[in-house]
Amino acid sequence: MGETKSTLEDVRHWIVEHKLRAVGCLWLSGITGSIAYNWSQPNMKTSVKLIHARLHAQALTLAALAGAAVVEYYDHKSGAKAERYAKFLPPLERQPHKD
Repeated sequence: MGETKSTLEDVRHWIVEHKLRAVGCLWLSGITGSIAYNWSQPNMKTSVKLIHARLHAQALTLAALAGAAVVEYYDHKSGAKAERYAKFLPPLERQPHKD
């Protein structure tokens, strides 16, 4: 019988394969949510609302990029990335070193 993946594993795999797309989606949702929240504040000017939304989204994006860097580091350390790309590279032929 085949092994079934959980939804969490599927999401993790998608994020590992599409890191920048995930960061972009997080930025877009962050700026949308921040604009929606700031729009409910009646005592702020529109320019201040937009600046706050941009700052919130920027902080969220930096956190997401740091998370993507941690995932990349983990993939590099575990060898998972090397195994994933090995099928696209031709096999290396060992040549003796010349002294």
